[in-house]
Amino acid sequence: MSENETAQQEGTLGMIDISTTAVTTIAGQAINQCYGVVGMANKNLANGIANLLSRDSKRGIAVAIEDGVITIDVYVIVEYGVRIRAVAESIQHTVKFHVEKALNMPVNAVNVYVQGLRMSKENN
Repeated sequence: MSENETAQQEGTLGMIDISTTAVTTIAGQAINQCYGVVGMANKNLANGIANLLSRDSKRGIAVAIEDGVITIDVYVIVEYGVRIRAVAESIQHTVKFHVEKALNMPVNAVNVYVQGLRMSKENN
């Protein structure tokens, strides 16, 4: 899927195109609201090391739009000591809710890939 993909909807006044970049922005804002997320990770881990990107980075989010259905892959680094499954489920629910609410389009899946753990500054 390329970054230039769009979802098209027929409105009463004409066509509406929604780019994957727009979906990525919405998903990124939703992820920043989730407890336990330290940052985004690069999805292309050639050397197996999870490089921490800034919290507002869109490089850790991949969006695919096919037949008006959205699939989102999220690559995150979570805080050490939190319940990883609970954080991942929170990300899934939050991203799905915000994207569907903003775009009025179904989100088929939000796949969460935990690329690493980081100690919080308070624990160091």
